[in-house]
Amino acid sequence: MKKKVSIKTILMYVLLSLAALTFIYPFLWMIGASLAPLHEVGTMTLFPSHPTLSNFAMMFDKIPIGRSLINSLLVAVFTTSLVMITGSTVGYALAKMQFKGRQFIFYVIVFTMSLPFQVTLIPNYITMVNLKLVDTFIVLVIPFAVSAFAVLMFRQAFQGLPQALIDAARIDGCNELEIIFRILWPNIKPTLVTVAILSFIGSWNEVLWPLIVVRNEQLMTMPQLVTLFAVGGRADSQLGVKVAAAVLLALPVMIAFMFFQKHFIQSMASTGLKD
Repeated sequence: MKKKVSIKTILMYVLLSLAALTFIYPFLWMIGASLAPLHEVGTMTLFPSHPTLSNFAMMFDKIPIGRSLINSLLVAVFTTSLVMITGSTVGYALAKMQFKGRQFIFYVIVFTMSLPFQVTLIPNYITMVNLKLVDTFIVLVIPFAVSAFAVLMFRQAFQGLPQALIDAARIDGCNELEIIFRILWPNIKPTLVTVAILSFIGSWNEVLWPLIVVRNEQLMTMPQLVTLFAVGGRADSQLGVKVAAAVLLALPVMIAFMFFQKHFIQSMASTGLKD
């Protein structure tokens, strides 16, 4: 016997479909506009009548996009790796170790999540200047090496694992770092993927900080170079070329999410705040 579909269910799917369409349409238009001739860019059509790669060719001719792509990948990979290490070690200490002030430290870390990066922008810049790190590769990584969100995610994930697993590892002779990386990490793969994706995206999309601390074009990241390209006059006011640069900038993030969305959604759905 077939189950009847209620009007409420139909309405819910219609609303969800409309919501999904509002999110996906700008991305589809962006891809179509990057392949469209200049006179078709403003028509808001998804499929250009005469697709062309001229916008991408012009972009590659005007800016060293290949080098900036490598710079962005290096910065994002190094930053993500450091966030994974620092987040998991601090999260493990807050979740499984007993010491005075543990809860207070956790609440302070959570509080810092409410502070925008602009609040600490000037102190960070002065620190980097005093350390003579401006216009270096390191200056793009260090300020983002520790993430309060990563600490929160790892703490919640570790709290969901049984203490017996850690005790057994200690009996077998594992030290604390071995427990984290060899025993606990394989049991929290959705959290690892989520933190990695969000850290990679955050580092990849960062524009303000590189614009302030990097002047050497050889060290510029792709978002920084694309921003300067779009507003600095190199694009010659051609919207199609600017859109092509935006597509190339968004492509790695979209590919990463497509491959790991299952783990990402699973982790976000299962994560809750535990005391």
